[in-house]
Amino acid sequence: MATETIRHWKIGDVDVARIVEVNNWEDDIAMLLPDGKPEYVQRFPWLVPQFATPAGRMLISFQCFVLRSRDKCVMIDTCIGNDRQREYPVFCNMQTTFLEDLAAAGFPPESIDTVMCSHLHFDHVGWNTRKIDGKWVPTFPQARYLFGRKEYDYWQDLRETGGYHSFDHLVDSVDPIIEANLHDLIEMDHAITDEVWLEPTPGHTPGHVSVHIRSHGEEAVITGDMMHHPIQLAAPEMHGNFDMDKEQGAKTRRAFVERYANRKVMIIGTHFCDPTAGWIVRDGDAWKLALE
Repeated sequence: MATETIRHWKIGDVDVARIVEVNNWEDDIAMLLPDGKPEYVQRFPWLVPQFATPAGRMLISFQCFVLRSRDKCVMIDTCIGNDRQREYPVFCNMQTTFLEDLAAAGFPPESIDTVMCSHLHFDHVGWNTRKIDGKWVPTFPQARYLFGRKEYDYWQDLRETGGYHSFDHLVDSVDPIIEANLHDLIEMDHAITDEVWLEPTPGHTPGHVSVHIRSHGEEAVITGDMMHHPIQLAAPEMHGNFDMDKEQGAKTRRAFVERYANRKVMIIGTHFCDPTAGWIVRDGDAWKLALE
């Protein structure tokens, strides 16, 4: 098991745990930012060693979160999943201890009653299902799966018009949930409990949402893919290669940073490496992540 990468937070009465599937993946910053160069990363020494190497290579993780609020036990995204065929070899035929890690974190799979997908990219829906006897079946058959209505409709339209490069993840990780009638299509400001609700953060995908937590005066936001790396705090208006609507993604990031900068709101980055969470603070003319 990968129990050494499990991390816990307490936001008021809300318990949150992080489950990591791919840890500290190293890559060129150009994968994320157009024309990104190592020299640009090196302009921000606060990124080293948690989020970048001294040579200017970025570090990211693929992970998800699970939380307990009121009487609900909620998965926030479900990572990549085992036994998949994906566009990138690193994500193909994975064999991880994800479900065992979930239990070790104090959230056994059978306790999950709600699965919330921030959006429908492959690395956020994978463990919606698992393969049993050659068939994809819901991993959490006792849970309701929450898909954004706008997000779901968008992907269905893409599939019908052939407007995206791969739909394998819909076939093995979304369609079986629909066929089992375990899904609810929700709006972008849906409240899961009175302590946990969705915050529209479109751009990466049209229906992308972040997850806002507030309890007993403490606050946190789980970003989803509104941003992938803390370097995007330094220049939130810079376009991101993975954003479907790059202009909207930049506007959303800038508004997010301005909304939460210099406030006691913990930012939990869905792809941020350990320690994953911190606070947005001023850094000269820009911003940075102050670590917890």
